[in-house]
Amino acid sequence: MQGQIDTFQNTVLTFYRQHGRYDLPWRQPEPDGSFDPYKILVSEIMLQQTQVPRVLIKFKEFTQLFPSFEVVAGAPLADVLKAWSGLGYNRRAKFLWQTAQTVTRNYNGQLPRTSAELVALPGIGPNTAGALLAYAFNIPAVYIETNVRTVFIYHFFADREGVSDRDILELVARTLPDDARTWYWALMDYGTHLKQTMGNLNKLSKHYSVQSKFVGSKRQLRGEVLRQLTSGPKTATELLEVLADERAQLVLDDLANEGMITRAGSGNLHYKLPGS
Repeated sequence: MQGQIDTFQNTVLTFYRQHGRYDLPWRQPEPDGSFDPYKILVSEIMLQQTQVPRVLIKFKEFTQLFPSFEVVAGAPLADVLKAWSGLGYNRRAKFLWQTAQTVTRNYNGQLPRTSAELVALPGIGPNTAGALLAYAFNIPAVYIETNVRTVFIYHFFADREGVSDRDILELVARTLPDDARTWYWALMDYGTHLKQTMGNLNKLSKHYSVQSKFVGSKRQLRGEVLRQLTSGPKTATELLEVLADERAQLVLDDLANEGMITRAGSGNLHYKLPGS
């Protein structure tokens, strides 16, 4: 097995040396050679459910507007949501804003370095916590996501169906070298390559599920509400007319209950982004 692991590591790292996406901005070190945990966090939250090309544009804009935990924590949620507009899954912006406040208040502006502390932050699950530990601090945390899963299925489980993440994670742990940051970058890029050339190997995973369509979904309606409110408050009548969907009022109620928008008045309610 060790020989198979050595060959596997060499394959992944050779691909990365030859084809790695070294120019991704969240892979660029600071002048002192360190990596900014804040920028790593922003990139990981943005990359949840969103492709790299779309994130590239927003990452630059967002980190220029909000260059640190302290800055984003002190901004109105409305400004954060406006900067996030276009990425989708806008709750991620609120989670990031809340996380920045917690990090600033409880950790003196420093991202915590344990999985238990990270998963206690809004919007951060075990896999995102593992990625943060690896990329921000080069800590050899074991985690899995779609690209990692793709690589391990291709090399170790290509003749099986219903592959469990538990089985994959055992191999992730066994093959993880000391330089976790570079290794996971290599897995991510190699996994992207395999998806493009071999198709969606995640279909062999026990945990595979098809993402629901965006067009016509409640997610699309939610995003449109927030986009409409970036230009200023709107009445319920105005929003319902623009949305033209029988689910529109339910979406407005959900967003208000989640604190993503605020409502005021009686009768024909007015809606706006929080803090705007």
